[in-house]
Amino acid sequence: MTVKTSGLHHVTAIAGAPQRNIDFYVTGLGLRLVKRTVNFDDPGTYHLYYGDDSGRPGSLLTFFPWTGIRSGRIGAGQSTTTAFSVPAGSLGWWKDHFATIGVESAITGRSSHEERLSLRDPDGLQIDLVASSTVDPRNPWDSASVPAEFAVRGQHSSVLSVRDPATTVQVLTADLGMHVISETDGRIRVGAGDGAAGNLVDVLADPTGEQGLTAGGSVHHVAFRVPDRATQQVWREQLVDRGYGVTAILDRDYFTSIYFREPGGVLFEIATDTPGFDIDEPLLELGRSLKLPPWLEPSREAIENSVVPLSVPAENNPGLADAAAPVAAAASVTE
Repeated sequence: MTVKTSGLHHVTAIAGAPQRNIDFYVTGLGLRLVKRTVNFDDPGTYHLYYGDDSGRPGSLLTFFPWTGIRSGRIGAGQSTTTAFSVPAGSLGWWKDHFATIGVESAITGRSSHEERLSLRDPDGLQIDLVASSTVDPRNPWDSASVPAEFAVRGQHSSVLSVRDPATTVQVLTADLGMHVISETDGRIRVGAGDGAAGNLVDVLADPTGEQGLTAGGSVHHVAFRVPDRATQQVWREQLVDRGYGVTAILDRDYFTSIYFREPGGVLFEIATDTPGFDIDEPLLELGRSLKLPPWLEPSREAIENSVVPLSVPAENNPGLADAAAPVAAAASVTE
């Protein structure tokens, strides 16, 4: 391949009640809701994006939340764990934090250079926090619930469970331009670029496991980065030439996307780094209001009536509260 991914762009999963989802990821995991929009293919359903302060590629976890959706089945042919990078020595704080909010967590892996804390979100999605001896230089979102010294730096890796790991690894290396970093205890770690956190995929063998069912609490797809649409077009042509059934380039407003399913069953997306999440609202206001792409604006009233009202915690937009404080103080003096 002449085009190589620079790492993970986002992971998209399926959730139940959207308000519960917001409360957990903003105040529980300490991420920022960077966009409240709808599923462009099903506009009666939200699409919620969480990440760092501006929703940079590699920090993002997104959800399609359907109230009352049945639970999925975790199994072969899925991304079964989404892992985030946190600072070394922070897992004790995180374990206490989760206990305070009623979420069970447990240390599930230790090595000389990596420690892993595992938990499930309210819908059963498997989340790992990975503390590595290698410093992750990415700036965190400094929320009221999770101080910056402990906060998530961005994605660490996605874990893919497949019946034939060799085939999936071949796709990641030959077709996405990644490289094998290590193989230990049945886990093949594949990386893009320098193999830093946010550029990693772990492939696990599950030769006899039941096929996964995509529904509540499961991952819908994993997205990889490409810099721009022109490069994406070249990549699409190469994938088609290699025999993959690749979608047309789809406009997701904040990026463009193509999708194809790798032989192990996992749905892959290739998404552009541009234009980003501040094209339709200022950075300070990200996530506060429902945003629609131009082609759905004529249906705004119907869409707003079809989705449930949501409340976003004030800590998601602290700059607005800070900016309003002097105005309120001045008004009190005048009165």
